[in-house]
Amino acid sequence: MTKEILLSTRNLHKSYGKKESKFDALKGIDLEIDEGETVAIIGKSGSGKSTLMHLLALLDRPTSGTIKLNGISTNRLKNKRLNHLRNKEFGFVFQSFFMNADDTVLNNVILPLKIAGLGYRERKRRAMEALQIVEIEDKAKNKANDLSGGQKQRVCIARAIVNNPKVIFADEPTGNLDSVTGDKITKLLFDLNKDKGITLIIVTHDEDIASKCKRQIRITDGKVISDSNIKKGQK
Repeated sequence: MTKEILLSTRNLHKSYGKKESKFDALKGIDLEIDEGETVAIIGKSGSGKSTLMHLLALLDRPTSGTIKLNGISTNRLKNKRLNHLRNKEFGFVFQSFFMNADDTVLNNVILPLKIAGLGYRERKRRAMEALQIVEIEDKAKNKANDLSGGQKQRVCIARAIVNNPKVIFADEPTGNLDSVTGDKITKLLFDLNKDKGITLIIVTHDEDIASKCKRQIRITDGKVISDSNIKKGQK
């Protein structure tokens, strides 16, 4: 069965600054990412990998080129529409957690549902389901600041999946974790791909994590230098 193209880019460029201070972070990226793929975007610091993720996730706009989500160009969409798409279609897991440390675990996970306008009872039900999936429901009433690094990352994953997203973007998701905890978080992310069909896009310089993805896209100086795109033969 042919999988649908979920995200695609054509001649994608991103520059910062002007004239003498201009820096070209991305230099003409062409990509197609199918539903359900596991993709690693790999590169050294300054390679452009995080810039590419921010553009794919609609967190920033390209200088030129196109980004399509489900075949629809996002370039001309207003900010309100982009915000709605991000909240509905995407989940995010970052190295630095980005949680409200003084609020409860439950309230941190509920946030995307609150933005979506769901009522409190439904928000709580779905947040607790997400916490159960990441096996940390017993910490729902704890303050986020009281958790270990691994527990915080589980909360972030719960928050990422609470809206039933099509894509999870994970930016160095194990960077602040020890190897044992990192392996558990990695397994959790790949289990979500396998069990729920969530497309997984991981930005990393960790070759071990990258090797677990069925596709590795390597970026240097804003250009794709290799793309082990095996999606045509992927099962």
